[in-house]
Amino acid sequence: MIFITREANEVMYKMAEHILKKMQEKGLISQEEREKITVLNMETFSPELAKVYL
Repeated sequence: MIFITREANEVMYKMAEHILKKMQEKGLISQEEREKITVLNMETFSPELAKVYL
């Protein structure tokens, strides 16, 4: 079983959000889609600083 550290979750969350931003900038996803995916990313990665990111 692989255990992922809190720090790794923060990094993975920030990377996922960066990718989402780029996808939206290129017109691949809408603002609404980005917001929905962001919620899913928060559930998946459980970043401790989630409130700061919003």
